[in-house]
Amino acid sequence: MAALAAAPAPAADLSRYVRHRGDCASVEIAVRGARCANCIAKIERGVSALAGVHEARLNLSTGKLSVAWHGHADLAWTIIERVKSLGYEAFPFGAAEALDDTHMEGRALLRRLAVAGFGTVFVMGLTDAVWYGGSDMTAATRDLFYWLAAAVSVPATLYAAMPFFASAYKSLLKRQTNMDVPIGAAILLSLGLSLYQTVTHASHTYFDAAIMLTFLLLIGRYLDFSLRNHAQGAARHLLALQSILSRRFDFSGNLETVAAADLATGDRIFLAAGERTAVDGVLEDATDADLSLVTGESVPVTLPKGAVMRAGSVIMGRPCVLRATARVESSLVADLARLLEAGQQTRNLYVRLADRAARAYVPFVASASLAVLAAWLAMGADLATSVTNAVAVLIITCPCALGLAVPAVQTVATGRLFERGVFVKSGDALERLAQVDVAIFDKTGTLTLGTPELVDADIPRDVLEAAAKLARASRHPLARALAKAAGTGPVASGVREEAGSGLEAKGDGVTERLGNATWCGAREVAHASELWFRTGDNPPVRFSFGDRLRADSADTVRALESRGLAVEMLTGDAEAPAAMSAKKAGIAHWLARVTPTEKAARIAALKAQGHRVLMIGDGINDAGALAQAHVSIAPGSAVGVSQLAADMILRGDALFQVAEAVGVARKARVLVLENFALAGLYNLIAIPVAAFGLVTPLIAAAMMASSSLLVTLNALRLARTGP
Repeated sequence: MAALAAAPAPAADLSRYVRHRGDCASVEIAVRGARCANCIAKIERGVSALAGVHEARLNLSTGKLSVAWHGHADLAWTIIERVKSLGYEAFPFGAAEALDDTHMEGRALLRRLAVAGFGTVFVMGLTDAVWYGGSDMTAATRDLFYWLAAAVSVPATLYAAMPFFASAYKSLLKRQTNMDVPIGAAILLSLGLSLYQTVTHASHTYFDAAIMLTFLLLIGRYLDFSLRNHAQGAARHLLALQSILSRRFDFSGNLETVAAADLATGDRIFLAAGERTAVDGVLEDATDADLSLVTGESVPVTLPKGAVMRAGSVIMGRPCVLRATARVESSLVADLARLLEAGQQTRNLYVRLADRAARAYVPFVASASLAVLAAWLAMGADLATSVTNAVAVLIITCPCALGLAVPAVQTVATGRLFERGVFVKSGDALERLAQVDVAIFDKTGTLTLGTPELVDADIPRDVLEAAAKLARASRHPLARALAKAAGTGPVASGVREEAGSGLEAKGDGVTERLGNATWCGAREVAHASELWFRTGDNPPVRFSFGDRLRADSADTVRALESRGLAVEMLTGDAEAPAAMSAKKAGIAHWLARVTPTEKAARIAALKAQGHRVLMIGDGINDAGALAQAHVSIAPGSAVGVSQLAADMILRGDALFQVAEAVGVARKARVLVLENFALAGLYNLIAIPVAAFGLVTPLIAAAMMASSSLLVTLNALRLARTGP
């Protein structure tokens, strides 16, 4: 521990990568060489053992290790050194570097695949000649063909299989094992046995099996890489947004092109039409922009000078200048990427089961292979036959399918929900969402948009415009709704605001007032969602406001009920507006004037009855209920504390994403169970077949690669079928 803490690199070099929230620090580390569930478990256990670390999660798809700890930022270097000590490469995670690593990994796999493919064709040609030559071929000619096969197969196999050897060597160097240890052993045993057979002038060798085994393993690894990269399309897109170039003004006022990572708070960035913002900032000019990444709406909106523009927005109007208010790693795009990745790296029950099974793999398969070798030798078989069958067992029992069974489904599910505007903050949320049988909605800001609008349609136009002159002088939500209903127009002069009462102005000797019932002299019972307007001694006029229901609220409720969920509404609002909203949304069971404590108590009561509750809410008063629920969802407009408490976050104003999320979660659960069944069935058939010598190492490799591809393709069904 002391040696690790004395890492030579200064912590200041990592300051741009370390994020702080209170006394908690976090960093994202790029990890190379992790290939399987065993790698994930080993790295997470090793890092979690460091003093102060309370969370370590490795995302195998992106190669990103997210670590959070209590203490000084210098621990970031200790974390990197710990990962290196476990046999993996590690360095601070950067968006551009991550994309480069992805492309480099793909190109490297293709090069090795090409060498293995050429070697397979060449060696198979030589061995086929031996097989078909039969008795017509002399022993000297046969030995020549085998030596030619060795000259090509040995170097080609050693080069092409280097990813497996390197991974196995690093693991064994640390006195640990991973999935590549038996794979590397199988390849080397095949080559060694073939060289032995060649030197002893035997009639059969396995050079073709060794090179083709490597070829098939590389096909499986490249297909796995391609499918994971495809399923991670949303996260890759977000990483690409963080690595774009930007043009900023230097100290002399000249434009310079810099990487997004070099932008600092306060920088002035020039944006032309069609350019995408890399960081959050404030506009110094008015323009039109596409905010679809932020709001989910593709229709461009007009943003005035001083408006906040989020990273990922596209300029659609005239060029403008943006003053950066955050670095790229603190922007909305970075937050969305972290949300998406968090949903793919949290361990749910199914993942934990797969992890435990994968950890038991190496001891089991080593024992099984040795037992097969001993059994065949005991039955009088020659060494070559016994070793061949033992190698087949090593290959065919690779738990790739089991290791991919859950992550493949989880990655596709979270990616699909992201495309639909649902950010999954934890992977086990999908598992829990598939189990819910009751959905509880908050009203204001959830079923409704949370913004009042004028509902009186019979107010004379001249009265509306007169009241709007006063309303335009106030920031009160009801005054703003009144001004919006009247449209653009002048503002009354000399407006005086009386706190808690309303507005007053004098024009042409006549006093005008806009505010509550008492302020305007109304004798009717006052309500929270109304304004009164009075001119001189004329009778006051009431303006009533309502909270507009989201356009798809009723459809969402019907969709949830069709999926077997009971739907309720709990709101702190008065009974009259609560009843109206519940009726429009089609919710039969609702409660009004409910306190935050009562909301949480209602959920606790349902849980005590055996129900699993989905809570959808947006306000501070919903945070307790969100945390109490079996799974929770918050709209994108929710306050920060509610988003922190929720398991999922919606983007934009649509609510139907809730029903879609339930459908996707249930489909994902079915696919996970199907993948477990496929992996189990494969091993049930494959192990006895290999042990009894019914398959060669070549066929074993094909079966192993096919099982991995099968579970991954099964997971991709989720991207093509409806929820």
